Amino acid sequence: MKIRFLYQLVLSHLGVILVAFLLLSTLFTHYIETVVYQDKSKELLSYGKNILLALENNEFGPEKVIGQYEEVLAGRNINFSLFNQDGNILYPKGLLVPDVKLTDVALGKIKGGSPLVVKDRIRGSNNEVTLVALPYLINNKLVGGILLTSPISGSNVMINQINHYLIYAILIALSVSLLLSWLLSRIHVNRIKRIQKATSIVSSGDYSVTIPTSHFDEIGELGNDFNQMVDKINRSMEEISALESRRRQFMSDVSHELKTPLTTICGVLDGLNQNMIPEKERQNGIALVTKEAKRLIRLVNENLDYDKIRSNQIKLFIQEIQVLEIIEVIKDQLYIQAAEKDNEIIIEADEHLIIFADLDRLLQILINIVKNSIQFTSGGTIFIRGKEDEQETIIEVEDTGIGIEASEVENIWGRFYKADVSRTNNPFGEFGLGLSIVKKLVELHNGKIEVFSVKNEGTKFVLRFPKMNLNS
Repeated sequence: MKIRFLYQLVLSHLGVILVAFLLLSTLFTHYIETVVYQDKSKELLSYGKNILLALENNEFGPEKVIGQYEEVLAGRNINFSLFNQDGNILYPKGLLVPDVKLTDVALGKIKGGSPLVVKDRIRGSNNEVTLVALPYLINNKLVGGILLTSPISGSNVMINQINHYLIYAILIALSVSLLLSWLLSRIHVNRIKRIQKATSIVSSGDYSVTIPTSHFDEIGELGNDFNQMVDKINRSMEEISALESRRRQFMSDVSHELKTPLTTICGVLDGLNQNMIPEKERQNGIALVTKEAKRLIRLVNENLDYDKIRSNQIKLFIQEIQVLEIIEVIKDQLYIQAAEKDNEIIIEADEHLIIFADLDRLLQILINIVKNSIQFTSGGTIFIRGKEDEQETIIEVEDTGIGIEASEVENIWGRFYKADVSRTNNPFGEFGLGLSIVKKLVELHNGKIEVFSVKNEGTKFVLRFPKMNLNS
């Protein structure tokens, strides 16, 4: 059976309030009964002590004392009797209260000199009485005493009236609490329904929905978490869309890059096979085939490298490397490519500077970055610097090229990203994977890479490697 959450809240609130009122009314009634009983007991004890004292000190005989107190106590609905050491009633004669009788147990309790106070029920009646028996001792020996009784009927009437008022108070409180509980439960249920509706909208594919938030309670915090979730989904969808767009561009670039060298290779091979290329041009044809084949290998290797690095399938062999030495290797390898664009490579590093890294991967990192600088610099300068501080070895690659837009700086690490998408055919094998691979490799060395660029002024890459040997 399905019970609406609104009804569950209302019923739970009413149940708690009803139980609380019943418990409080029971405790209050018990408390009133106890107070009334204690007050009546004190009253009877006071009268009993006064009667005994008057009987001791009266010179005119007990009859006059009894007569005086009998009138006073009768007006207060109190009966009293005198008994001897055996518990037999001496006064009044004939025992006006025959249901009250001192037993041996009662006599045994008052022989010590302490009064006996009990609440008892008269035989054959539902009326309760408060009974007080005070001993009269001579030389610590019981010679008699006084017995006083007073019905609690008047007290019961007062307690019943109080209970009626409590019932009225409970009914009024339940009515008010029902209204307040309904209103509060309605508000909370509406807030939950708002989140439920927003969730349904998100599940249908619309991620633009937001809901009001607050830090007042858990529902408000849930709304805040929901909005954060939707915001993250939106960013993820944007990233997926951008990634898909770059992937398509990448596939288009790759297709173009594959098509061009394959067409060249096939054309040269057909010409060689059919002796259509003159002997003096054969070496040039073979060199062209070799060059285009290497371009294809570069493309494949870049993709393989990225997937291996991303899935942590490569192992680094850390060793001490002289920074100046490896920078000179980079300059020697890329000198011709830099000269073709009228660029100058300048090295700045101390000959004693050491870096802990994997040699092959460090070469791969620096070649990618320097190639990137060469690609986007014409008639400029490329600086490769080595320096250190207390905890890191730092390598900087700075150029005076075209730079990168500030809004694009953080995007250059993304897979398939190309800072200049118009350059789909370049001599360096840049297909949008190089810098993504560089960042992954630097992170595998527990290092950091930063880029600073100003449009039309140049770009600087800063690589930081920890000094501690990763194998130690």
